[in-house]
Amino acid sequence: MEEPQTSFLPSFLRQPVASHNSATLGTNGPMNPPPFQGFGYPGIKKRGHGSRSWIKIDQNGNSKILDLDKATLMRRCSLPSRDLRLLDPLFIYPSTILGREKAIVVSLEQIRCIITADEVILMNSLDSSVVQYESELCKRLEMNKDQNDDLPFEFRALELALELTCMSLDAQAKELELDVYPVLDELASSINTIKLERVRRLKGNLLALTHRVQKVRNEIEQLMDDDGDMAEMYLTMKKERMEAYSTSEQYFQNNILAGSEMVSKSAPVSPVGSVTGTNKLEKALSSALSSSKNGSLIGSSNNGENIVELEMLLEAYFVVIDNTFSKLFSLKEYIDDTEDFINIKLGNVQNQLIKFELLLTAATFVTAIFAVVTGVFGMNFQPDIFNYPSAFNWVLIITGIACGIIYICFLLYFKHKRVL
Repeated sequence: MEEPQTSFLPSFLRQPVASHNSATLGTNGPMNPPPFQGFGYPGIKKRGHGSRSWIKIDQNGNSKILDLDKATLMRRCSLPSRDLRLLDPLFIYPSTILGREKAIVVSLEQIRCIITADEVILMNSLDSSVVQYESELCKRLEMNKDQNDDLPFEFRALELALELTCMSLDAQAKELELDVYPVLDELASSINTIKLERVRRLKGNLLALTHRVQKVRNEIEQLMDDDGDMAEMYLTMKKERMEAYSTSEQYFQNNILAGSEMVSKSAPVSPVGSVTGTNKLEKALSSALSSSKNGSLIGSSNNGENIVELEMLLEAYFVVIDNTFSKLFSLKEYIDDTEDFINIKLGNVQNQLIKFELLLTAATFVTAIFAVVTGVFGMNFQPDIFNYPSAFNWVLIITGIACGIIYICFLLYFKHKRVL
């Protein structure tokens, strides 16, 4: 009797051959199979192609929530994929500030945004830092709408991100100080397991916070040391240069085309007239080149001034973050000093225990001598000393005095060797 054959394949893979043929062959001819969507999971999306919620803030302080995917954001801000990976909340990257051709990529703690010359695209989140950044930036832009601010739009957005990040890290450092110092003072006075566990947990938080602060500090210092990176971050100036260059180029192209059309449509003229026309065109081209050179020189000088301006801005927040780093470093040194003090204290207690154990060992040795003497006289034999009733008492007295002298000799030896 034959048993029915059972299939070990999953239910969604148990499809007859006819169904496959019907999917690939139609009434009008062969059809393309449906695209691969995974083993029975049609809703699977490729990683990195889903849209995310972003907050757009323009120069007037107006905010708007947008749903943008990665490809759209790359085209909009002219950024490579690796830069947008820094803003992905699924990945853990240290704090980074990158200056690109048309945007500044900012990833400082929970504030992750893309700053352009016209707008800020902030990753939408329920974190308090993100909400505070959005509200504060909109408020400042609305207040400075009618005022002429020396800083361009991208520097004001970057300044607020640095300010909130430095303030947040400094507040965390102060809170950690309030928790650490009392616990260390209590631990120095009395040592127990609960206090040691609490100090260990606080030290772990201190090391993590120090690493975060140091990364922000190093990032600001690296920007200050590189003039090229600071020049790349001045987006408004680059945008104005590109607009001026495109306008002047279009203007001169139109003039040259108009001049060439006039020469071609005109009647035959003398060679002297043709020479004068070409001379005019050459003068126009030379004036255009000279004006472009002068504009580039002026732009380079302004670029140097703005680099100094940006450097002063970064230096102000570098002082703040360096102060926070100094606080954390001092706190770490205080913890290390407390640990050294506790180790010294525990070593002293251990030495006291060793000394006490040494005294007990010497006393045990002396007591063993007394026990040997009494054991010898307790054996089953009849010495002549037992004929005198008081003789055994003198044996005990002499043995006790001898043991005491031996113990005193041990003490004097330990004192001579400075063991006690």
